[in-house]
Order: sequence, then C-alpha cells, then structure tokens
Amino acid sequence: MSDPNVVVARNTQSAPISKLSSQTVAFSHYNNLSAQLPLDPATGSLVAGGIAEQAEQCFKNVEAIVTSIDHDMNDIIRLSIFVRDIMDVNAVDKVQAAFFPTYQPARTVMAVNELPEGALVMVEALVDNGEGTQSVPQAGDLLKLVNNTHNAPYDIMSTQSVAFSHYNNISLQLPLDPQSGRPILGNVAEQTAQCLKNVKAILTSIDVPFDDIVKVNVLVRNLDDMDAVNEVYKTFFPDSGIARAVNYLPARTVVPVADLPLHCDVAIEAVVSHGDGTPPQAIEDRHGLIIEANNTDAAPRCPLSTQTVAFSHYNNISGQIATDLSADVAGQTEQCLSTIKTIIESVDHSLADIVKVNVYLADLSDTAAMDEVYLRFFPEGTPARRVVGTGVLPKGARVMIDAIAGNWEGTPPLA
Repeated sequence: MSDPNVVVARNTQSAPISKLSSQTVAFSHYNNLSAQLPLDPATGSLVAGGIAEQAEQCFKNVEAIVTSIDHDMNDIIRLSIFVRDIMDVNAVDKVQAAFFPTYQPARTVMAVNELPEGALVMVEALVDNGEGTQSVPQAGDLLKLVNNTHNAPYDIMSTQSVAFSHYNNISLQLPLDPQSGRPILGNVAEQTAQCLKNVKAILTSIDVPFDDIVKVNVLVRNLDDMDAVNEVYKTFFPDSGIARAVNYLPARTVVPVADLPLHCDVAIEAVVSHGDGTPPQAIEDRHGLIIEANNTDAAPRCPLSTQTVAFSHYNNISGQIATDLSADVAGQTEQCLSTIKTIIESVDHSLADIVKVNVYLADLSDTAAMDEVYLRFFPEGTPARRVVGTGVLPKGARVMIDAIAGNWEGTPPLA
C-alpha cells in the first residue's frame, strides 16, 4: 500500500464483529460499512422474531457502528436493503422510517435467494466522512446535497440523488413511469430503457452528464434476459461524442435477484462523479475532475464495461467471475480475487487499498470454502464486506466478486 493511502478500518463491541471483515472502512470522504445482519452483538445469534424485529436489529447495528465513529444516521448517503421476500419490504419501511424521521438516503432494495445465517433481511450503509482521512488533502466538513425531480419516479422512502464530496449516489431506478409511479407495460428491453431514462432524468436535473457515471449495477430477475438488457444498454453507453471517441464505459456488475419491488424484471443503480464536489472544497478541489478508466490485458475484458473506473479518491472495480468455470468454488474464488488483484495493481495500487468487497455466491453453502480462500487475500479481514446468495450467476459461475478501492492520489482536475 502506498504510504499516503491510509485506509481506516474500525470495529465496535456494540455491533457484531467478524474476523472476515471490518464493520466500517473509511477512506477520504466516505465510510463503507459491512452489510449488517440481524444479529445480537452480545450473543452473535439471530434475534428472535419476524421481519420487523430482524429489520430493527439490522438498523440498530448500523446505528451502533455509525455512532461509534462520531457520526449519526443523517450522515448515511445510501442504504442497500436485502430481503428474502419482497413482500416484507413494507415492514422494513416502517422500521426504516423510525430511524430516518426527516431525511431519507438514496436506497436500493432487492430480494435475494439466500442471506447468511438464514436471515430474512440484511442492511448495508454508505456513510459520509466529513473530515476525511487525514493523509489526503482535505477541506472542512462537507455538505450533503439531496435532490428529487418530478421527471423521475418519486419514492417516499428514498431520495433520488444524494451527493457528498465528489460522488452522487443514485437510488435504484425501477422501470416506472414518472407521472403515474407505476411500472410501464412492456418487455424487459422496454423496462431497461425506462430504468436508464429515469437515471438520465435525475442526472439532467442536477446538471450532470450521463457520461459522468462511474459504476452501474444491473439487477435482473432472469439472467436469460441479459441479451435484451445489453442491447438497450449499448444504446445509452457511451452517451456523448467525446465518450464514444474513447469508448468510455462505466464499471459494471450484473446481479441476479429473486425479485424486485413491484415485481419488475430489471432495475438499475448508479454511482456518478460530482466533479465540483459539495462545499466547502479546498481551492485546488474546485475543478471538474477527470474520470480515469482503465483496462489491462492481464485480466479478462468485457465489451460492456471497464475493469476499473477511478474518480477522485476511489477506484470502482467491475464484477469478476472465473475464467475457468469448471473449477470448484475455492478455485473460482481464487481466480476472481487474483483478477481483482491484477486489475488494482495495473493502476499502481494494491489489495491493501481495497475498502469494500461484494461477494455473490450461487449457493451460500459454499461460504466456508470461499472464506478460506478469501482470508489468503485479506488475512486481516480489513475490507468491509457483503455476502449474498443469488441462486444463479452469469455464465453458471459459482462466485462473483466486485470491489471498491481507495485512490490515494485522486484524479486530476480538468485542464
């Protein structure tokens, strides 16, 4: 790890502790929290009760972590909520409202095939880090900017876009008509187009071009639909003449889900650059920054995404699966993490710079075998982490992994 790159990993006894991950990992102006299960911190066991009790424990664990680092729940920029049954979201909403009475973060909600410990719900949070980590030149505490537009669907439980420092976090966009708030009538191609139109409407409302997107997550109920999704996706990326000239594509992960709100077939979330940053910024930071996209021939390439896209003080790495899909889950995990290592080293960083890892397993019974390999790459269990069971993965893979890494030098300002 480069000397100026201070990744600050922290744990509190007030929330469940794991040897495989840190509860929160801060770099620059963000804290990345590990996904929180409904576990009692004192016993490490699943709390008694149904979805409401489990959701409350998840949010209590998030709050304990956030409080332990001298922040509060209003510093949360994005929530990601994973449930086993999409019909449980109403109960989760009631619990969330109690923890966020006046402000709603950007939000993603999905039903997945399995959650660790047999949980019914899991909650993850991205939190601002106003003072920043001290090895990077910092301004004072920054302001969070929230935005909603009538040109995109409105959701009482989330804000369409929440910007902090040099990133905008866009809530998961479903294929909803902005006027009626209802799912559009159409096939998966038409639904994909509506999702991306909604993302574009949000960005237009805050004067941010579509080509400032650095990471896209495509959530799809049926992987057989991905050919149709991709045909539409290619009509949106690249967006501008400049982007087409260099074939700029955001980093991307395709996540199979069991269900989505309103039983939609596809949904899309995005992380977007915010070149001018939220105020106050140091004078040298008050410039539009350059998105740095990088591919290396030493790792598998994808025609629809870039291996890693850096903006400001973060590198966003696309979802990786094994090249040899005949290998067992240990072998596939080794290949995924080796590929991520190759990608991050190709931009002069290392695995020690990684702050967050997202692990998707086709079968959660493979967790122990995956963890054994995982600890060889992250022996201290430093990065924050998410593990979900998806039931199926692209190309029949057994494991898929993406990651976020610190980018200590940052990306340069526009000339």
